[in-house]
Amino acid sequence: AGALSLSLTAPLELLTVLAQVGTWHCRLGLRGAGRSLCRTEGVRALWKGNLTACLRLCPYSALQLAASRRLVTLFMDEMGHISHWRAIMAGSLAGMVATLVTYPTDVIKTRLIVQNRLEPAYEGIFHAFYKIYHQEGLRALYRGVSPAILGAVPFSAGSFFVYISLDKIWHEPIVRFTPLQNFINGCVAAAVAQTLSFPFETVKRKMQAQSPWLPHYGGVDVHFTGMADCFRQTVKNKGVLGLWSGLTPSLLKIVPYFGVMFSTFEFCKRVCLYRNGYIESPLNYKLTPGVDQSLHPQELRELKLLRKENFEPRKSALEN
Repeated sequence: AGALSLSLTAPLELLTVLAQVGTWHCRLGLRGAGRSLCRTEGVRALWKGNLTACLRLCPYSALQLAASRRLVTLFMDEMGHISHWRAIMAGSLAGMVATLVTYPTDVIKTRLIVQNRLEPAYEGIFHAFYKIYHQEGLRALYRGVSPAILGAVPFSAGSFFVYISLDKIWHEPIVRFTPLQNFINGCVAAAVAQTLSFPFETVKRKMQAQSPWLPHYGGVDVHFTGMADCFRQTVKNKGVLGLWSGLTPSLLKIVPYFGVMFSTFEFCKRVCLYRNGYIESPLNYKLTPGVDQSLHPQELRELKLLRKENFEPRKSALEN
């Protein structure tokens, strides 16, 4: 679902990155940038960097969700409850872990997007990794990681906080949400989180794209020496709203993606609960009668096996 969503919305991601970096295409507006790119580099240029994004998706999503669930479990009290602030902390830490591990692929994606497809500086993912490493060093693969980590805090915190707070809006517990409700919840959470974290995302893209080895320094519209200077120069030259350049295509891309991700995650969780015998159906959260919900799956299987052995009718001595 994630790979298909990324591929379908790749042109929106490309326009977002170009607007954040501030390349010359964006002076024409979003539609003008898309048309100009198609005329100069061809329609395929709208999908630059998409393969890298798809390859990055699996480890990033797996790390984020796995770390989040693990951290939520660690932060729960004895009754299995978790406060909003602990949930925010768990979501933020999970976002940081996933960002740090997969960050070099994000740098490569940005470089592939901003380069001219007809006169490429990089011929592919591995060539870009090799060339960046040998020309600019290992630190270049982590350029912009500071705003990425800082941005992961409001993004993860905002998305998870909104998501777990929506039960008050729907006036019913999360466990009773329908797939449509889960989709809407994911969309709202993503929209709020992306808006809050977007300035950090903009600075990160500028830092990733800027390189003395690329034509016009990667096409970045401001010159800076670091993260703080990038914030200052962007506000000075583009105004405060310049930190939110490209937000519209970003929301059009990320909102449905997170809606699909959250609803798929919740449904898969129900399937797992059903297959392990905790609930009666994967379509709802109705608990299986007589099943202790605190038992782990292996403990539940052992209990079922023990009950089955105890209640099986024994053969008489004559039958034996």
